[in-house]
Amino acid sequence: MSINFKSNNCIGIKVGDLKKAQKFYGNVMGFKQINGDDKLISFDTGQFILYVEKSDSNQSPVPSFSVSNADVTKEYLINYGCEIIWETNGCFWFKDPFGNIFDVIET
Repeated sequence: MSINFKSNNCIGIKVGDLKKAQKFYGNVMGFKQINGDDKLISFDTGQFILYVEKSDSNQSPVPSFSVSNADVTKEYLINYGCEIIWETNGCFWFKDPFGNIFDVIET
């Protein structure tokens, strides 16, 4: 069995200060804010959507992949030594056997 992972145009990061991040990515870097609230802001960077999420700690960029079935994909990745570190309705983050973190979204 294999899963068809397809990269999408989304990258997520986590930051401790969302208001400061909003000013930096919007004003300093000049990215157009698409939407946002007090927990998550998204920016159009030209080539990808940058999702900036409020968190207790900062997190390096997390590339995102689309799959047809998130539940099947989770089991598949776990069988290959991956760890699911966060999940919600059709979306999850996993750590690969090398410690890298990726996002998976069911489409």
